[in-house]
Formats: sequence, C-alpha cells, structure tokens
Amino acid sequence: MDPLVRAVEAALFAATEPMTAAQLSKHLGDADVRAALAELAAHYTGRGVELAERGGRWHFQTAPDLAHLLRREREDVRRLSRAATEVLAIVAYHEPVSRAEIEAIRGVQTARGTLDVLMEAGWVRVAGRREVPGRPVIYATTADFLTHFGLESRRDLPGIDELRAAGLLEPVDEAFAALGGGDDEEEPPVENEPTHL
Repeated sequence: MDPLVRAVEAALFAATEPMTAAQLSKHLGDADVRAALAELAAHYTGRGVELAERGGRWHFQTAPDLAHLLRREREDVRRLSRAATEVLAIVAYHEPVSRAEIEAIRGVQTARGTLDVLMEAGWVRVAGRREVPGRPVIYATTADFLTHFGLESRRDLPGIDELRAAGLLEPVDEAFAALGGGDDEEEPPVENEPTHL
C-alpha cells in the first residue's frame, strides 16, 4: 500500500474529530491527499468500518447497517422541543436566516433560549449579519449538523415529496381543518418553551 495512503489512514484513525483534506495535507507535510482519500474510501466500502465525508470533513464511522450492534443498552436520549426542531429545520432549509425570518416562517415568536440550545448542541452557528438596517444576526447549520444527521451536504436534505411520503407532513387543508381554522383566527401566541434539550 502507498505510504501516503497509510499515513492518511493512520492520521484519520488517530484523530479525535473529523478532518478536512487541507488539515490532513498540512499534517502530512503539505502532501496532496485527495487521491489517498479516494483510495481509502473505496478500500473501506462495504466493510464494518467505512471512511465517510460529511461537510468536507473526513472520518471513520461504523457501517450504518451494523450500528445497532454497537448501541449501548441504556442510551441517554435528549429530545429537542418541537419549537427547537422547527427552528433547526428552518435554519437548515433557509440558511442563512435571521431570527425575524425564522419567526415569520413559524408564525410565532421564538423563545430566547431556542437558538442557544441549537448552538450548544453544535448544530447551528452565527453566520454573520445581514446587510440591512439594524444588521440582524443570521444563522446557519454547522458541519456537526451534517455529521449527526448523516448528510454529505445540505443538498441531501429530504425534499417535500420525501417528507410527505414518510408521513412527516400533513396535507395543509387537513391540518388547517384539524386546528379549526377559519377567517376569525387570533394572532398566534408567544411561545413558552424550556431552554434545554
């Protein structure tokens, strides 16, 4: 096996977090590691461990079909509130997006801690400020978001047809009728929600 391929394999195996090709290259004396990464990815395809790229960062992971064998008996399940899940979805599909834009899409004010929870989880980051009056902060997803949800990029997010087929979207008319919707609806309330996962 090529010494560079072996060096890339060793560096990724020992890394405590995923690495970009640029980080690997710098670590290995500015070597061009792209061909080595491609060779390793092909070598590990179909094995119990595979080399995966998520958001431009490379790491070894358990093959998805074997993950159930390595789960602990007792898992520490941390659930996001419904509001946090909605905010995360809005950021993922509309990034970069401001808090006001998130609230406009949701139709309710977002509790102060919701974005903080998502940033503490490492899934959302501040992406700068919008160049409009007031210069509001805008938010975007992180590479950790892609890694956690097994996405190579945001292009892999499911489309509306996939979400509907999975039963995650109700037809709008049915949902509106279930809520007793009509022309005399009140303003949506300000939402109270916990600030923890």
